[in-house]
Amino acid sequence: MIKVLFVCLGNICRSPMAEAVLRKLLTNEGLEDKVIVDSAGIGHWHIGKVPHAGTRNILDTNQIAYDGMTARQVENSDWDRFDYIIAMDQQNMADLNGIREKNDVEIKLFMDFVNEESAKDVPDPYFTGNFDYVYELIYTGCKNLLEEIKQTKLKEEL
Repeated sequence: MIKVLFVCLGNICRSPMAEAVLRKLLTNEGLEDKVIVDSAGIGHWHIGKVPHAGTRNILDTNQIAYDGMTARQVENSDWDRFDYIIAMDQQNMADLNGIREKNDVEIKLFMDFVNEESAKDVPDPYFTGNFDYVYELIYTGCKNLLEEIKQTKLKEEL
């Protein structure tokens, strides 16, 4: 099993949106039994809460399920459990590197999977309110991430 963890600040907007989108893409391709997807936040403020209303609305609009998803905080053990840890912005990446400096998992920026040079970070819609734009970035990035996983980690199985 390939394991992917998306990380944002509070785990109620960007990372759960990415988790839900990637799960939907995996299901569409019949790969849901090959890849496990989760999300977490740097902070503890929203532990146990459902995704933000803006995230739920955009996922509902696009018929993407998020049932049972609740916010959690990044744990030290995540580095041992996941093949991919993907930070939504550069501050999240710096925070992750500060939590556990020595690790075997490469932490990547989500925008590395989006071919848009004008932005290095997925903007936080908790502050901007722009859930539509964030969804577009996340959908594109998740599609590209899935292609990378298929070409590198699942190549022999497909």
